Amino acid sequence: MKWIRTVHLYLGCLFAPMLIFFCASGAWQLFGLHRAAKKALVVPDGSYVPPEWMVSLSSVHLRQGIDGLSNHASPAFRWFALALALGIIATAVLGLVMAFRRHRGRWVAVGVTVAGLVLPALFLWMAGR
Repeated sequence: MKWIRTVHLYLGCLFAPMLIFFCASGAWQLFGLHRAAKKALVVPDGSYVPPEWMVSLSSVHLRQGIDGLSNHASPAFRWFALALALGIIATAVLGLVMAFRRHRGRWVAVGVTVAGLVLPALFLWMAGR
C-alpha cells in the first residue's frame, strides 16, 4: 500500500499543474468564453469579447500551441499531454484502490464512486431527451 501512495503522490505532483490548466481552459470553453460574439453563453446579445489571454491559452487546449508563438503543435508537448492523460488515469485508479482498501468509510467511497458514474450518465441522458 505504501508504494501505491508514493506513486500516486509523485504522479499527482508531476501532472497537477497541467491538469489544473486543462481543467480551467476546458471549463471556460464549455461556455464559449474563449470565442467572441453569438456563441458565448454569458452575453447572448453578441457583445462579448473574450480577453486575449483567454483566446491564447485556449489555443493550447485546442491546437497544442499558443497562437502567435508557433504555427504547429510541438510533438514533445503532444507526448507530454499523452503522458498526462495516462498519468491521470493511473493516479485516479490508484486513488480508487486506496479508497476501496480502507476499512473505515469503504462503502462511502463505493457510493460516491457509483454516483460519479451515474450522475454524468443521467445528465447526458436528460440532455438527449
